[in-house]
Amino acid sequence: MADGARSMPIRLKENFRAVFYAPYYATHALGFFAREGVEVELVSSNAPGDAIAGLIDGSIDLTWGGPMRVMKAHDQDPRSMLVSFCEVVSRDPFFLIGRSGGAFDLKDLARMRFASVSEVPTPWLCLQHDLRQHGIDPERFNRISDRTMGQNYAALRAGELDVMQAFEPFPSLATKERAADILYVASARGLTVYTAFIATREAIARHRDAFAAIARATAKMQQWLYSHPPEELVAAVTSFFPDVAPDILASSLRRYRDAGLWARQPAMSREGFDRLGQSLHSGGFIARLPSYDDYVDQSFDTKP
Repeated sequence: MADGARSMPIRLKENFRAVFYAPYYATHALGFFAREGVEVELVSSNAPGDAIAGLIDGSIDLTWGGPMRVMKAHDQDPRSMLVSFCEVVSRDPFFLIGRSGGAFDLKDLARMRFASVSEVPTPWLCLQHDLRQHGIDPERFNRISDRTMGQNYAALRAGELDVMQAFEPFPSLATKERAADILYVASARGLTVYTAFIATREAIARHRDAFAAIARATAKMQQWLYSHPPEELVAAVTSFFPDVAPDILASSLRRYRDAGLWARQPAMSREGFDRLGQSLHSGGFIARLPSYDDYVDQSFDTKP
């Protein structure tokens, strides 16, 4: 920040603590926000999605999370003022892990003891869309849907489950402990916008300079992310994950980076947005397909 420049304070609430959000923590920890003149107060979250209420009541200025929350808000109320901008996670960060006893195909889930993610809706909504596109009816599954990933991992290790849906660090942990194999990598399906900043239109008008600076910081972080070895990302975000062993965190972040999980520029992909919207629609989460132009603020899409 130039000498004498005014710092712009912003209250930014995380969605929930997750390894695939590492670029957000890196942007903060490596000083990208500060160098753009933004004083970001990073506020922790009690549960996925609870930041949305803070946006509405004005207790926070900004959050990150799935554009699915913006899609749902507009589906429930066409007058919703929520919008997304600055894509960061551009692919699905979830996996299927388990022991298939041989080559695995998605249709095999119908005969297996399978547990989907309960903490957030998007992973199952995207997977059920994948299944439908493979000609498989997900409604015919005997799916366990009410347990946490931690509980499912314990059940998998105990032989009470065949397959579970999870994000990192569970796949890396399962591989290290030889508890399960990675059977399906959701990021391989292609672009699916998973995480971006979310704000109200009122907040964007009020904090336009600060949000533009945040967009620039995000673009510079994205450039840094793919031009530095993953070990530097690990070093930057380790303090945010004290309960994850260093080698497991390194494996998780390397796997995500190698998969191209994170966007290379802030502009939100229409292809990825449409893919997410189609998944939510086919799963009955929203009643109508979302509008990119109405739900995405493109004025901050800054290339590095």
